[in-house]
Amino acid sequence: MRFLNDVVPPYDLTYNDVFMVPSRSAITSRLDVDLRTADRMGTTIPLVVANMTAIAGRRMAETVARRGGLAVLPQDIPLDIVSEVIAWVKTRHPVYDTALTLAPTDTVAAADGLITKRAHGAVIVVEGDSPVGIVTASDLRSVDRFTQLGAVMSTDVLTIAAGAPLDKAYQVLHEGRRKVAPVVDEHGRLVGVLTRLGALRSTIYQPAVDENGRLRVGAAIGINGNVPAKAAALLQAGADVIVVDTAHGHQDKMIAALKAVRALDPIVPIVAGNVVSAEGVRDLVEAGADVVKVGVGPGAMCTTRMMTGVGRPQFSAVAECAAQARELGSHVWADGGVRHPRDVALALAAGASNVMVGSWLAGTYESAGDLQTDSDGRLFKVSYGMASARAVQARNRAENAFERSRKELFSEGISSSKMYLDNQHPGAEDVIDAIVAGLRSACTYAGAGSLEEFTGRAVIGVQSSAGYEEGRPIPTNW
Repeated sequence: MRFLNDVVPPYDLTYNDVFMVPSRSAITSRLDVDLRTADRMGTTIPLVVANMTAIAGRRMAETVARRGGLAVLPQDIPLDIVSEVIAWVKTRHPVYDTALTLAPTDTVAAADGLITKRAHGAVIVVEGDSPVGIVTASDLRSVDRFTQLGAVMSTDVLTIAAGAPLDKAYQVLHEGRRKVAPVVDEHGRLVGVLTRLGALRSTIYQPAVDENGRLRVGAAIGINGNVPAKAAALLQAGADVIVVDTAHGHQDKMIAALKAVRALDPIVPIVAGNVVSAEGVRDLVEAGADVVKVGVGPGAMCTTRMMTGVGRPQFSAVAECAAQARELGSHVWADGGVRHPRDVALALAAGASNVMVGSWLAGTYESAGDLQTDSDGRLFKVSYGMASARAVQARNRAENAFERSRKELFSEGISSSKMYLDNQHPGAEDVIDAIVAGLRSACTYAGAGSLEEFTGRAVIGVQSSAGYEEGRPIPTNW
């Protein structure tokens, strides 16, 4: 990356403060751009779901990995549950979505509580391992809650043969006027479900899989307690990356924790953070980090800057930290502050190998929160910051009430925020589509066929707030 006319501003910059200048390009198609990352994460798109309890759960991990990204399970979840989730993700199909299943004798109420857990919006009614019916949200409307599914399900079940070419599967769905169908093996047993959009996406995205072809998933630990024991347990469970995480990563306790994890000699990468300076990157890399997370205060749920005055504008933080990491043969993740696809592109232009996304995904079907309805009938999920009173309480639940209350006095971050589902794009994959489409286009504007080329070729300019506003679309006339 270089600044336009080689003029480096004497102050720090946010993503809103900068823009990218187009360069001569020989790239003929956005699909020709290679979005694989170089940081050993095995991701085929540069997106990591932040380790936030309200966001990164099993459904999110499965969905994002299937499209080439990586989710990091939060440190607040008990180790036995994390191990269970990792094992579950590892058994998911790399192409077909996991089916929601019920029996014909289950009730409409059971289906109504289950159907919003996934964006495909269907419950497969099964007897044994075989589908005998399908129920969608429209089948449940104006029906008594205690009605059995056998009375409302559609028994005209269109199925897709497992292993069928995706273009043929799409054609079957299109001709059958179905958005979703169960996938069955040669014995008629349910394998998963496939949507028309899913078939299309699977021809464009490559899943992030390990050496055994299983979906990848990461897990986070804090810097308190028995750090090496926790890390060892996650490695034993099969985590593909260990993230050592705390709000202030440039401290002695983090360095000690990193050294303890590195002493286990893990074969998977170690990520640590957060920092916002070259010195912080150097210290964490020397302590054993393969990747350093960059960002203090830019997240949508974070109040650190308003509470403490501590932090740094994210674009400049990423650029400085990435430059230091390159000198050390390591990488950085840009953590926080992205609200539009342009921000992801700019973070990568600044030198990040992956970009962490949190609140942007909170209002999707796949996030870990429960779906709720407000007084106007709008669907939403509740999200909260990982330094908020709610998160601190969960993290310290093993302590006595007095110690928990003392720590909650000094919490930072939002404990409850309504994240509304977008009616047109309510799924995590919809968000991924928007980000990847914008990023691919940004690469073609820079004349870059890969992320490495993109970082090298990007030309960045500085703009006023009016310049940023000029680039925003106007949904109505003026």
